[in-house]
Amino acid sequence: MFTNDFKVFDIHGHLPYAQTFMSTNEILLEKNRERAEKMRLTWDFPEADSDPEDAGKPLMERWIESLDRHNIGGINFLTAANNDDLAAKISARPDRFTGFAHHSLEAPDAREELERAVDTLGLRGYKLFGPLVQIPFHDRSLTPVWEFLAERRLPVLIHFGMLGHTGGIVQHLNISPLSIFNVAREYPTIPFIIPHFGAGYFQELLHLCWGCPNIYVETSGSNQWTRWTPYDLTLEQLFRKTYELIGPERIIFGTDSNGFPRGFIYRYLQDQVRIARELRFREEEIEGIFGNNARKLLKLL
Repeated sequence: MFTNDFKVFDIHGHLPYAQTFMSTNEILLEKNRERAEKMRLTWDFPEADSDPEDAGKPLMERWIESLDRHNIGGINFLTAANNDDLAAKISARPDRFTGFAHHSLEAPDAREELERAVDTLGLRGYKLFGPLVQIPFHDRSLTPVWEFLAERRLPVLIHFGMLGHTGGIVQHLNISPLSIFNVAREYPTIPFIIPHFGAGYFQELLHLCWGCPNIYVETSGSNQWTRWTPYDLTLEQLFRKTYELIGPERIIFGTDSNGFPRGFIYRYLQDQVRIARELRFREEEIEGIFGNNARKLLKLL
């Protein structure tokens, strides 16, 4: 799909972490089982490892094999059990793996933990879930964190929009990308990366981009949220509109790959590259979107 031996870089992967935001009961669990099976069949995801020996391999060895299988240059992990766990796991192959800190923004020591994650553990940014932050992002108690990020010009990837599946979160103080507007405007040296094209809040994300040039739009996931809008919206329309309004320099590729037996979700890459080429993006723009824009933000170039 690429020329000149270009290698894709995926900014959005996950290592195992605790997901405590889902409401559960037997009805919700059954609906999620139905949803997961429908998605597996729709996207041709594996039900189980084809080779039983694969399940016994070390996790990061499996990730390297998955990246190599699809000729992927590297992946950035956003979550793990904690920051120390993530740093330890990606240390196996620092040439292929990078990671972001992920801990409570509201914790009294949030700034200190972020500084430790960056300066001691070598992590390269900060990952947050908007609907899991219980106070406004511009609350002055959070100023030390934003000041540290601004001083270091570190990227912050924040999930906005619908979170989880059946039993997840669809309404919250910080569910809209516009909830970061005051902070993004006050700290223009912080690159804010918004994944999944806003996950149901595409118009709000575009408005945020209009007001703040430090907002980057990230493409990860199946983006099935487009089917839950009252108007027709396709992945091609998301790419075209974003490209027209903010240009290719602020678009970043991701998959939201999060485990095995799926591993790296090549199908998402194929669909997105096809759209970029059908829209006649230039080769250097494609290389930017599918790797080099992220490498610049993470200081890998």
